[in-house]
Amino acid sequence: MTLVHWLAAILTLLGLGYVTLVVAAWRRYGRVRRLARAAPDLLLDTFMPAYDVLERHHIRIAAPREIVFAAAAEMNMQQSPIIRAIFATRAFVLRANADATARPTGLLDQMRSLGWGELAMSPGREVVMGAVTQPWDPNPRFQAIPPGSFASFREPGFVKIAWTLRADSRRGGGSDFWTETRAVATDAKARRKFRWYWARFSPGVALIRYLSLAPL
Repeated sequence: MTLVHWLAAILTLLGLGYVTLVVAAWRRYGRVRRLARAAPDLLLDTFMPAYDVLERHHIRIAAPREIVFAAAAEMNMQQSPIIRAIFATRAFVLRANADATARPTGLLDQMRSLGWGELAMSPGREVVMGAVTQPWDPNPRFQAIPPGSFASFREPGFVKIAWTLRADSRRGGGSDFWTETRAVATDAKARRKFRWYWARFSPGVALIRYLSLAPL
């Protein structure tokens, strides 16, 4: 086989893999299997006990939880060329405008500058961030909702998203680090739009979450 044939075969396999992930995400939407874990995330459950989609990732780190949590809060995901490429691909597909705003590099400060709000904080251990938005918009706006109103927010046409950074101490030393994202649409129309959006872009979202573990 020539180099061109090899490249064509690789691109074909990548395309088939992507289509498989899209179909799986479409079928799984709204039927999330609650994943078992040793310690339920009570903070996150307070704000979003039911959801349409779920992304959860975990890594074990040989460092105290306070150090792990602090490192997670300050990490700069834009340092990853793959993550930058994923964001650029979304912008190209949806024809989004470039964000010319100068933003902080630390993860939590950057998310706050985009409009995300802090729903809850357990110092040195966990933070829950949340916002409502319309993800299918090429340039989505993130609107923070007061913690006391987040769970009951039902304004039509939006998707509520909550995500966490969490570090748990392990027996014998070290930490378990978790990042979890949940989302739920506020009405049937938003649910249809978000389901199609999520099916197409969830492979990229999952890859971003996975790659964000590497710097830790």
